[in-house]
Amino acid sequence: MDKKKDLASKLRTSGLRPTKQRIKLAEFLFNREKTFHFTVENLDKAINKKNSEDKIALATIYNTVHAFKKAGHLKEILIKEGKNYFDTNTTSHHHFYDEINNELTDIENNKIELKKFPTPPKGKSIKDVNVIINIDNDNQKH
Repeated sequence: MDKKKDLASKLRTSGLRPTKQRIKLAEFLFNREKTFHFTVENLDKAINKKNSEDKIALATIYNTVHAFKKAGHLKEILIKEGKNYFDTNTTSHHHFYDEINNELTDIENNKIELKKFPTPPKGKSIKDVNVIINIDNDNQKH
C-alpha cells in the first residue's frame, strides 16, 4: 500500500491528480527493476489483457502517457515518422533500436563519445542529444 501512496504523492507533486487509472498505469510503468520502453499501443495491450478487470480506454492511456511525459516522468523517443516510444528512464542516455523486433535498448551516456556539435540557430541552445543506433540481425542480407 505504501507504493500506491508514494505514486499518488509523486503524481500530486508534479501537478497530476492521482486518479484510479493514473495510479494503475504508474504502478505498471514505475514499479519495476529495469527501464521500460513502450509504445502507447503496446502499453494498451499489456494493461488491457483479455482477462483484465477494470480496463482502461486507449484514449485515457494516451492522455495519461502524455501527461506523465509533460510532468517529466517519461521521455519520448521518436524513432521514425509515426513511431514514438516512451522511456521510464528520463536521464540523458542513448539507444539501440532493433528494427526486426521493434525494441529499444539503453546505451549509457559514457559509451558514446560525441566530439563536435553544430552551432544552434541564433537564440537557441542545445538542450539534450539523443543518439539512436538502428540495428538488425547479423545474418540479414543488405
